[in-house]
Amino acid sequence: MNEKIEQLQNIIDSSERIVFFTGAGVSTDSGIPDFRSQDGLYHQEYKYPPETIISRSFFDADPEEFYRFYKNRMLFPDAQPNRVHTYMAELEQRGKDVSVVTQNIDGLHTKAGSTKVYEVHGSVLRNYCMRCHKFYGIDAVINADGIPRCECGGIIKPDVVLYEEALNNRVTDGAVRAIMKADALIVLGTSLVVYPAAGFIRYYQGDRLVLINRDATPYDNMADLHIQDTFDHIFPYLK
Repeated sequence: MNEKIEQLQNIIDSSERIVFFTGAGVSTDSGIPDFRSQDGLYHQEYKYPPETIISRSFFDADPEEFYRFYKNRMLFPDAQPNRVHTYMAELEQRGKDVSVVTQNIDGLHTKAGSTKVYEVHGSVLRNYCMRCHKFYGIDAVINADGIPRCECGGIIKPDVVLYEEALNNRVTDGAVRAIMKADALIVLGTSLVVYPAAGFIRYYQGDRLVLINRDATPYDNMADLHIQDTFDHIFPYLK
C-alpha cells in the first residue's frame, strides 16, 4: 500500500490539471450514509423502495411522503467536510488547477473551499418554487411543516436530479470539458454504476486514471492506478 500511495503522490505532484470525480463514499466519513453499500439506504426497509421515493413521478404524486423520507434520510445540514474534501481544496490553494466532478448532493466540496465544482446531481442546499421559481436555501425545507411551500403557494422542490429527470446540460458540459483537459483523473468513492454520470470517465484521454474505492467497480481494469481501500488509510499520508 505504501508503494501505491507513493505512486498517487507522484501523479498529483506531476500533474497541473487534476479532476477529482467523487461519489457517496467520499462523504461517509462526514456522517452521510451512502446508497449501495451493505449499510446504505438501499438496504434499509421503508414503506417504498428509496429509488422509488426519490423519483420525479413519486415526488409529483406524493410530495408529502417524498419529503418525509427526504428530510429524515437525505439532509445532513450539520455535516462538515472531511480530510478528502479539504485535501482537494488545499491542492487548489497551492496553485494546482483542480476541478471536482461530484455525484454528491451534500455541498461539502464547496464548503471545504473548492471553487470549480460540477454537481452533476444538484445540491440539497438549493431549492426552488415550482410555480414562481424563487430560490430558497436548505432551511426552507428543514423548517417546513410537511411540504415546503413558497410564499406564492407553490411547492418548493430540491434542486437535485431525481430518478427520471435529466442532468443539467450546462453542468455536464463543464464536467466533460474538465475531464477531457485533465492531466490526471482521480475517481473516489463511487461504485460507477449510476449512469449517465459514471460514463463521464470515458471522456478522459490521458494515462493517469486513478480509481480509489473500498469495493470493486466495473472500471477497475481501466485504471492506471487502482487502490481498493478506505480513505483513512490513504489521505492522511498525502501532502
